[in-house]
Amino acid sequence: MQPQSPPRQAYLDWLRILAILCVLFFHSAMPYVAEWSWHIKNKETSNMLLEFNDFTHRFRMPLLFFISGTVSYYMLQRRTGGGFIGLRFRRLFIPLLLGILVIVPPQVYMERLTQGFKGNFRDFYTHMFSTGAYPKGNLSWHHLWFICYLLLYDIVFAPLFVWLISAKGKAFLQKADWMAKGKFIYLLLIPGVLVYTFMVLKFPETNTLVNDYAFLLYWLFYVLAGFICIANPAFMDSLERNRRTSLTIAFTGTLLINYLRWNKLEPWHVYTDFKLAVGTYVFLAISAVVAWMWVFAIVGYGKKYLNRKSPVLPYLNEAVYPFYILHQTVIVLLTYYIVGVSDDIALKYSFTVIVTFVISMGIFHLFIRPFGVMRFLFGMKPRQRIGKKEETRIVLPVESATA
Repeated sequence: MQPQSPPRQAYLDWLRILAILCVLFFHSAMPYVAEWSWHIKNKETSNMLLEFNDFTHRFRMPLLFFISGTVSYYMLQRRTGGGFIGLRFRRLFIPLLLGILVIVPPQVYMERLTQGFKGNFRDFYTHMFSTGAYPKGNLSWHHLWFICYLLLYDIVFAPLFVWLISAKGKAFLQKADWMAKGKFIYLLLIPGVLVYTFMVLKFPETNTLVNDYAFLLYWLFYVLAGFICIANPAFMDSLERNRRTSLTIAFTGTLLINYLRWNKLEPWHVYTDFKLAVGTYVFLAISAVVAWMWVFAIVGYGKKYLNRKSPVLPYLNEAVYPFYILHQTVIVLLTYYIVGVSDDIALKYSFTVIVTFVISMGIFHLFIRPFGVMRFLFGMKPRQRIGKKEETRIVLPVESATA
């Protein structure tokens, strides 16, 4: 008789869904955000949307990576390490390959049109593979970099994950119960904060895997923290108990960072050689701590208030991964035409969010969810037979994000 898997935690599903919605709002704003470049840009831009994106960018991907760590834990139950890797390969690599070959090329094509390319999509696609990697070339995974990174983490760290759920690993985690007492849970953030503080200036974020050394390690520590916290319930309980502390630090730190931003007091504005200034690394450390605290606060409050099942939750769990894969391509296709009209930014942004949501969900509901082949290509589990009780299991959204 097989051992029972740990009970599913509904709050993690809700947090994942909310995180993907946050990604929708974030990417929908990118064509209209001041100062930041993107694939399609509106002539007029918004500083208010810049502030919204600057805020959400600090924790949206950390939260998704943290939740992804918990997903890996659940997917390992009743599976060997090899079975886990095989499942992750099917759920992550196949959609990634689909994305590179089918989902992302229209994004690059529309961007190239704005840069002067005159051919049709067929002309673009037939030469895409000989142009090299984006941005110089046209071959890219764009927002699906998140899936690639997760696949790498799960393959490389599968032996550690398997050990952590073994009898010896569980005993090790039980010995670490002292970290769940008081505020010791915050020790989990130290490795990630150190990586961000001392590596990010030398290795800026690229999302290309190559030369992305700082963020490749930085995201990893969120995955590991998520796995460890769900593997030891005392850690999740500690995040719930300390949620107010986490929120206080996150909120205060965000105010401080924005005070410095708005008054041009960031290190690169203050110091001539800012890379040698101690203040620079203090600022970077604060930025990393704030990101971790937002994740801890969101998870803590989620565990407290969102641990409730709903009839709509299984449907949303199925939808969230295909939605993530599709949404940015829909945004780019829409905004290629939207930026050419004269309506104000607020109306354009609202239209982008709403129509992207409707189109992405419509494609999922009508063309992906009902068909076995499409479910396979988009990393979904096989459709349950009629009359068979549906197995409930966390599915990565981003079974599995830009960023």
